[in-house]
Amino acid sequence: MSQDGVGVDLETSLGYLLKEASSALRTAMEAVLRPLGMSVTHYSCLELLAQRPGLSNSELARGAFVTRQSMNVLLQALERDGYVARQAEARVGKVLPTRLTPRGRRSLEKATVAVRSVEVRMLGGLTQDEQSSAFTILRHMIQSLRYDNESEFSGDNG
Repeated sequence: MSQDGVGVDLETSLGYLLKEASSALRTAMEAVLRPLGMSVTHYSCLELLAQRPGLSNSELARGAFVTRQSMNVLLQALERDGYVARQAEARVGKVLPTRLTPRGRRSLEKATVAVRSVEVRMLGGLTQDEQSSAFTILRHMIQSLRYDNESEFSGDNG
């Protein structure tokens, strides 16, 4: 428990520990990406486009955990700087699918090496079995929270 007996004991809170790990990971990623002229969001956007070409602004924003407005500003900068290309006009509706340019791919290759080095460092003290268990546990936590949220928002409380 906290000192005043109310709230969460930060020393034993798994949620707090996960947030602390997330913050440490982001800080380490920013440190290796900064010399490449990138932020974590910039890198995430390029990585998403490499794996799923043609994603819309909204899909990229969800995948990079930012607002649509933030992603739109980033995409405009990436397009201006030659990392991505978007069609001038939407084929359907307002969606402008985005694709990596050759410059974007070269930049992503360098960033991926840097980010992978952070992940290797993060997992360095774990055995292969511990790494596998960590992946399984984290995936289960994510699925549990997503399922609970979907049930909550759909009105299914049981």
